Amino acid sequence: MGPIRIEPQKALDDALKLQQKLSAGAQTLRSLDPVTFGVTPKEAVYKDDKVTLYRFKGERAPTQKTPLLICYALVNTPYMVDLQDDRSLVKNLLAQGQDVYLIDWGYPDGSDKYLTLDDYINGYLRRCVDFLRKSHGVDAINLLGICQGGAFSLCFSSIYPDKVKNLVTMVTPVDFHTPDNMLSHWVQDLDVDLFVDTLGNIPADLMNYCYLTLKPMRLNQQKYVGLVDILDNKTELENFLRMEKWIFDSPDQAGEAFRQFIKDFYQGNKLLKGGLSIGDKRVDLKNISAPVLNIFAEQDHLVPPAASRALKDAVGSSDYSQIAFKGGHIGIYVSGRAQREVPPAIHEWLAKRS
Repeated sequence: MGPIRIEPQKALDDALKLQQKLSAGAQTLRSLDPVTFGVTPKEAVYKDDKVTLYRFKGERAPTQKTPLLICYALVNTPYMVDLQDDRSLVKNLLAQGQDVYLIDWGYPDGSDKYLTLDDYINGYLRRCVDFLRKSHGVDAINLLGICQGGAFSLCFSSIYPDKVKNLVTMVTPVDFHTPDNMLSHWVQDLDVDLFVDTLGNIPADLMNYCYLTLKPMRLNQQKYVGLVDILDNKTELENFLRMEKWIFDSPDQAGEAFRQFIKDFYQGNKLLKGGLSIGDKRVDLKNISAPVLNIFAEQDHLVPPAASRALKDAVGSSDYSQIAFKGGHIGIYVSGRAQREVPPAIHEWLAKRS
């Protein structure tokens, strides 16, 4: 390999362009309004401790009788599904005629460190489902579980099969021991008892740091280098900052729930292998009789596709479908391709089973 040749004029031109970008960026940043997420109008219809059940309001009345409940993970706020007007799974599901609800788990504090998976699944999730069943006059609802919320939804559908009419899982881990699961490799030897006993609740900043170090160059350096290219574009800069705000606006994790999730799901792989109990309820995926639509992302670095594909042979339902989306763990909600493909696919699948 020969020496690197630097062309003085090109280097000067690049330096001037960078200076212009930075100068324009300073002007753009001063003109920005505070960025927010969660753009679709909604109303709180049920509260339970820090948990709030929201109903979203579309531009027209829903045409589907059975409500669709979104159960998100505990590790982030759920508004990735409603990030902004042109990147909203919720808005597009409403446009299809779905009646969309979402559970916001809230922000646990020291008083919540003893909350368990039993409290979340047999408690909060069950009571939200029962509220919808009663308020809509239906025996069963449609459940859309996302990431860890998908694992919760699988447990719920196993324990209460009569309360779930159709189950949709998105980027949901089922087999936690696939060879390409970096998070799983990290925690196999974690002394989770010492970890939780020392910290109580698990700080959100610590969780975010772990996720960012899965792809340290891309998530800690490259995206900020790329930021220079959009400093003079107000819309693109607002989009970038909105995503950053969502990433770092994360709740702490209730200690006992975290302890069980690491032990039973990541370390024990009990959701797939068996032997999992939520409180006094046994979980067996073969008990899931509702139709299942499983959607996973082919470039997902948090939930590898193989971890989700395992659901096919694990559930008892005779009506199983899956969709492989060309994108990543977050792109499946916010990319342009996702907006065109995912909500219509969910709606069409549900409509055939309404």
